[in-house]
Amino acid sequence: MRPDRATTRAGHPTLATATRGRILFGGDYNPEQWPEETWQDDVRLMKDAGVTSVTVGVFSWARLEPRPGERDFGWLDRLMDLMHRHGIGVVLATPTSAPPPWMGRLHPDTLPRDADGRIEWWGGRQHFSHSSATYRRYAAAITEDLAARYAGHPALTMWHINNEYCTSDHGDEAAAAFRRWLRERYGTLDALNTAWGTAFWSQGYDNWDGVIPPRRAHYLNNPAQVLDFRRFTSDMLLECFTAERDIVARHTPHLPVTTNFMPLYFGVDGWRWAEEEDVVSVDLYPDPADPHGARHGALVQDLTRSQAGGPWMLMEQAASAVNWRPVNHPKPRGLNRLWTLQAVARGADAVCFFQWRQSRQGAEKFHSGMVGHAGEHGRTFQEVKRIGADLARLAPHTSGTDVPADIAVLHDWHAWWAFEQDGRPSARIDHAAVLHAWHGALWDAHLTADFAHPEHDLGRYRMVVVPQLYALTDAAVDNLVGHVRRGGTLVCGFLTGTADQDDRIRPGGMDPRLRELLGVRILHEWWPLADGETVTCADGLTGTLWSEELEAGDDAVVETVYRGGELDGLPAVLRTGRAWYVSTLPEPGHLRRLLERIAADAGVRPPLDGLPSGVEAVRRGELLFLLNHGRAPVTVAVPGTHRDLLTGTQITDEVTLGRHGAAVLGR
Repeated sequence: MRPDRATTRAGHPTLATATRGRILFGGDYNPEQWPEETWQDDVRLMKDAGVTSVTVGVFSWARLEPRPGERDFGWLDRLMDLMHRHGIGVVLATPTSAPPPWMGRLHPDTLPRDADGRIEWWGGRQHFSHSSATYRRYAAAITEDLAARYAGHPALTMWHINNEYCTSDHGDEAAAAFRRWLRERYGTLDALNTAWGTAFWSQGYDNWDGVIPPRRAHYLNNPAQVLDFRRFTSDMLLECFTAERDIVARHTPHLPVTTNFMPLYFGVDGWRWAEEEDVVSVDLYPDPADPHGARHGALVQDLTRSQAGGPWMLMEQAASAVNWRPVNHPKPRGLNRLWTLQAVARGADAVCFFQWRQSRQGAEKFHSGMVGHAGEHGRTFQEVKRIGADLARLAPHTSGTDVPADIAVLHDWHAWWAFEQDGRPSARIDHAAVLHAWHGALWDAHLTADFAHPEHDLGRYRMVVVPQLYALTDAAVDNLVGHVRRGGTLVCGFLTGTADQDDRIRPGGMDPRLRELLGVRILHEWWPLADGETVTCADGLTGTLWSEELEAGDDAVVETVYRGGELDGLPAVLRTGRAWYVSTLPEPGHLRRLLERIAADAGVRPPLDGLPSGVEAVRRGELLFLLNHGRAPVTVAVPGTHRDLLTGTQITDEVTLGRHGAAVLGR
């Protein structure tokens, strides 16, 4: 069984090694885009803003290796020395996410191909095949030389490998690697054919050479083949990461190593990857125009903290607008500070931005920077200065502390991969959206949650929430059953335990152990709902997206039934003891009230009662963070006497939070 939570590598350096009691504050710094005389002004402004860390070299491969085998380190030497003289630490990146144009031109085998066989050319970034031996050789060489040159440099505090691993490859070299991966996983063709169910549609393989990645087919691809290809892709990218990680770790065993996840990214198994990192970091870009942006941020932050098993690093966020949405709204006054404090409240010990100085050229010239086009007198930089001062005040009280949670939300990338395919009962089911709905209901109820893998030890949690885990291993099912038998509370959403790890439907459409646990005698039919279609229940609950034709077992308590339509009078929500099953997706308010009730029965309460709408309350260590996500001032009752660490003032019985305002209360 996996550990309590995915944790970074035991016995290796941690984020605390780099922070040394501070909150790391800064961002990606791309000095090669600017004349060197600009660097002195950059350092002046960094000192003014309280910047303690910059990430350098992420997209510098063409500058570091302008032609094959050549090295140009002089500019980086001068930059590293400059940062050290001014007391600013450097997170040094390997530049391997953006190979130089000469690599694709001279070595077309390094370029990935999509499922249609089309080449992804240079001219952007992430244009590399994870399975290319040539790419891996060049990546190892530049990493080796970087590590050897800067291992002893006093400015170096951490290594950052590659950037936002996200490539896939369906080409011939990847196909050969896929076959090797499958032989290691299954051993024999008979085992592969059994796992993939190739008796269907005459797909049985008689030779390993016939096995290919899922390419364009006349009709639907084999779902088990697609599932394994997603597993393979995650593993190949992980091999690229660990190869570079091991090189830098050999030169600097005393320094931590990270790579940055994209938020809730579909393409890599975040639990597996976190086990290979010293520091778990993520990039987070909620839309300022999204009224649920703070909910999204909280989910990503809770997931990242849980992957880390403690403090984590916000590697990238935007100082204001991004450049890749159809409409890119800037952050209103105060929102950058508010969302930064939210990250700290939920466990971040490093808060950084992309990027330091806004680019004047290139694809991201409209993506904001800490120093925007308006310069040091612009609103964005003035707000950045305030954030730097806030973090300096908080660091002595927050660094290294944890965020207590009595609830675990279960998430598994393999279950996600298994369901997100064609040929399912409803194309409207989006695993990430369902996860957001359930976690968002907990957020609305002010209930802090960790995330956990379904095979993690769940003993520390009073309540376990399963929004949707379509595919579960036998070990995971046994773990859920065991949690309830040990006295824990379990709440499962629809389509949980439908299939096994090979995407094989369980007997009866739900694992029999789960059906017995949840009080489902027979699952007759799945009844997906179309756009605009809802179901109503006897207690007033309104369901969306999905419903089911269920028959309850003798020991089940039917909490509410469907009213009207084909399912009239049949169970919608039922429970057996402390195990609950919700066969639809309740509308947000209904789901929040249901989870509040179940949490209260399980002995879980919010950190503060009577919170106004839009105010988030999170405890970190001994501190209480209060965050106003609304535009209107609110007053929050906080019985007793407290000190607001952001202002240094004493608070008695209540605190007023202005527009996007915050308070961090301690004794």
